[in-house]
Amino acid sequence: MKSKFSFFYFLVLLFLIPTSIFSQDDTGNWLMYFGTNKISEKFSVHTEVQYRNHTIAPVNVEQLLLRTGLNYHFAENAFATAGYAYISNHIYESERTSPEVEEHRIWQQLITTNNLGRVKFEHRYRVEERFIKSDFKTRFRYRLMLFLPLNKPKIEKGALFVGVYDEIFINGEEEFFDRNRLYGGLGYQLSKNVNLQTGLLYQRLRNTGKAFLQFGVVFNTDLRKKKV
Repeated sequence: MKSKFSFFYFLVLLFLIPTSIFSQDDTGNWLMYFGTNKISEKFSVHTEVQYRNHTIAPVNVEQLLLRTGLNYHFAENAFATAGYAYISNHIYESERTSPEVEEHRIWQQLITTNNLGRVKFEHRYRVEERFIKSDFKTRFRYRLMLFLPLNKPKIEKGALFVGVYDEIFINGEEEFFDRNRLYGGLGYQLSKNVNLQTGLLYQRLRNTGKAFLQFGVVFNTDLRKKKV
């Protein structure tokens, strides 16, 4: 019963957040899916889709990001990934249906986690090799994220949790600073393998900033053959 009430509170907040910022014309929208698909004891496949919009209504696409990679889990609290991403970029209110700019990206990352009481900390270090038209660029990223369960001692089925992170992007060429992202949101662990998250991200570029309402689904699967 308690888990049903937690999910109800999550749904209420899910609708309250967009209502409170809907009048802001400069707010965008990101719809996201993330998956970790276990294929062996040490390896899993990362899958990701992000549909990013210029406006809060998901009708004016800014970017479509498709990312995949192979994860190697060398410890319970650490794994490394190498993968590929495709990003299509669209100009605001463009009449074109095809993207104005396409990017192909090779990426590598290391994620480690640690706990301090009920708080889980996640450190993500990422390197990107970006192929944009005839240009080649490199970028380095570091994200520190924390998760805090609200109604349970840990994040498990039926848990409401808060997620907060800050991520800085640094260029390998041109200007040193690329952007910074600050995020705060609420999540609900629907089952062992599925959680839902909603929150607000503020992205600061060199001279501009913009907020994005986010809705995310995390769906982790185990593709290993079950022993009979």
